[in-house]
Amino acid sequence: MNATLAPGASLRRVSEIVRNAVMLGPDAWEGGAPSGRKSDRGQSQNVLPTDHDVVALFELLRERAIPYLLVGGIAMLRYVEGRNTEDIDLLMSLPSLRQLPEITIEERDENFVRGRFRTVRVDVLLTANALFAEAQKDYGTVHRFAELDVPTATPEGLVLLKLYALPSLYRQGLFDRVSVYEADIASLLQRHHPEVAPLLQRLEAHLEPGDLHELRVIVRDIEARIARFEQLKRT
Repeated sequence: MNATLAPGASLRRVSEIVRNAVMLGPDAWEGGAPSGRKSDRGQSQNVLPTDHDVVALFELLRERAIPYLLVGGIAMLRYVEGRNTEDIDLLMSLPSLRQLPEITIEERDENFVRGRFRTVRVDVLLTANALFAEAQKDYGTVHRFAELDVPTATPEGLVLLKLYALPSLYRQGLFDRVSVYEADIASLLQRHHPEVAPLLQRLEAHLEPGDLHELRVIVRDIEARIARFEQLKRT
């Protein structure tokens, strides 16, 4: 079966999911055969994340009362079945990140940081980006894991972030990532039925008109495919 994160799951399950991605590749199904490759983004020196380090990361965020949201692949798995994912994606401000000197920064630009907490790779979206700040403010909820509660992006928040990323991915010619993001959006829309029109309206302040037009075309196509799927299920 595909990776999932059931309500009340242990954070050790997060560690297991990330380890599977590092060892087998993020597209490998759990329990299936290895994908035949190591991840091309893999962990430094093939270090596998430990249960202890994953739990410690979230405990540290709680102990220091750092405002953040869990986003990305692990957040997706709270809502839909999906792929393994090689890292933990967080959304927070740069001042908040500076409260975590334990995270070693490996790459950074104005909107994004890639770092490492012990054996765990951590990617951070920075709220210096106005849309990311809006996502943290307006599209968060709390999910209970066995060890502690984790602030997590809502389905609407995840759709918003993925829609925002698509134009850049298209321009870079990253077809594999485009396919993944569009599939994630489709899964969230089919399972949770978030209203997309308000999300597109919110993106108007952050994207060029041409990009918004293309996103509307993509959303219409996804919604049409979902409608066909639902119709076929009933026949």
